[in-house]
Amino acid sequence: MRPLLALSQAIDKLNEKIGTICNLLVLLACLVSAGNAMIRYAFSSSSNGWLEAQWYMFAILVMFGSSYTFKRNEHVRVEILYLMLSERGQLWLDLICTLLFLIPACLLLAYLSWPFFYQSYSVGEMSGNAGGLIRWPIKFVIPSGFVMLALQGVSEVIKRIAALQGYVTIDAKYERPTQ
Repeated sequence: MRPLLALSQAIDKLNEKIGTICNLLVLLACLVSAGNAMIRYAFSSSSNGWLEAQWYMFAILVMFGSSYTFKRNEHVRVEILYLMLSERGQLWLDLICTLLFLIPACLLLAYLSWPFFYQSYSVGEMSGNAGGLIRWPIKFVIPSGFVMLALQGVSEVIKRIAALQGYVTIDAKYERPTQ
């Protein structure tokens, strides 16, 4: 179990670093958005490249932020059944759902989105907008984001199995959002 827990820690550490980058991208996207708007209204000038850069940053936030969110146990879940279970029952439900649904779905979506990226890469696809950006790098974010989410799923499975066997204790408690 020790080598698996080391793998889990490595995946967690990678997703923590990705999460830090995503947090910085939120600030950068806001700055680019504000700067683009100020230039557009103050100087009647704009750039499609800056607008597309905003979209690219948002796509990166969504695709890579999902694995970071999953690592922090802040993801969306169906809480009707979950909150009625004991802590051990919650661990089992997390384990089963991650193995049966999350990991296979992420790997399938990564596999299906790879040709979408590869075709764009092979033709050197560019934006159709004047001053736009190249498209293939952002299309690579789709399969790689799903792979990162699947990897975090593997990490969570390892942690749940270790917790169920008594090797570790994890704080997997879910709190209903206060809205």
